[in-house]
Amino acid sequence: MNEQTIQTKSSFRPYILTWMLLLGLTVVTVSVYYLDLGSAGAAIALFIASVKAGLILLIFMHLRQEGRFLIGIFLIPVLLIGLLIGGTYLDVWYR
Repeated sequence: MNEQTIQTKSSFRPYILTWMLLLGLTVVTVSVYYLDLGSAGAAIALFIASVKAGLILLIFMHLRQEGRFLIGIFLIPVLLIGLLIGGTYLDVWYR
């Protein structure tokens, strides 16, 4: 009886690179905290957190291999939350 084995090529390189990038972004976030940039520091920290969340979604949750519809389902709530946060900042800044 002939048995076929499927060999999958598994590489840890993207995961290691993503992990190192996440550690680097964490260092940048902590550095921004100690720079005392005022309200711009919070905006920069939120942007870095969004980039980190995007990396986790794309690499670790394999969203990079999914279709456009599923990516849209993930992006629409993120954009809406961004609009809500941006609207809140505008409301506070222009009072």
